[in-house]
Amino acid sequence: MPSSISVETRAGDLVLPRRRLTVREFHQMGQAGILTEDDRIELIEGELIEMPPIGSRHASVVDELNHQFTRVIPDALRVRIQNPLHLSDINEPQPDLALVRARPDRYSGDHPGPEDVLLVIEVSDASIDYDRQVKVPLYARARIQEVWLVDLTAGQIECYRRPASDGYAEVVRFAGDDMVHPLALPRVELRWSELLF
Repeated sequence: MPSSISVETRAGDLVLPRRRLTVREFHQMGQAGILTEDDRIELIEGELIEMPPIGSRHASVVDELNHQFTRVIPDALRVRIQNPLHLSDINEPQPDLALVRARPDRYSGDHPGPEDVLLVIEVSDASIDYDRQVKVPLYARARIQEVWLVDLTAGQIECYRRPASDGYAEVVRFAGDDMVHPLALPRVELRWSELLF
């Protein structure tokens, strides 16, 4: 396997090197059987991140979002559920939902890249701080135009828009009976309260 970026971790006064993986190495681990499709792992900044189990409320909201979007999107777009996005050589997150441009090969040759993605949605409860502090900035650096962070604990959607290298320039919060729509589909509106039970 090719060498990859090395970073250091401080443990008291001892500095320990850590080896970051590339997406290629990550996929080789799957091909070798080290990781399987049942492992809920994503590659973030070259590190293997174990995702928490999906609770029933989380799954219900993802299902409802999928249902709402698949009813209204044009043929030129596709909804992908909990599938990888190839953002860089060391980043391959698996958002709960991604709205991507359709391709003739249906992404059978490779995962969608930032240029293919119109909207990313992360549904969060226990992982809200991680999603807000790590994944949302990662999407901004990749220039994903819009990210929705569905905060199940607070009962709101945080919409991040206008990406920059240091985060998103615009953050709008929706709750209750507020209507929310993706920038890519301005005529499509979802009522936040209808996504929850």
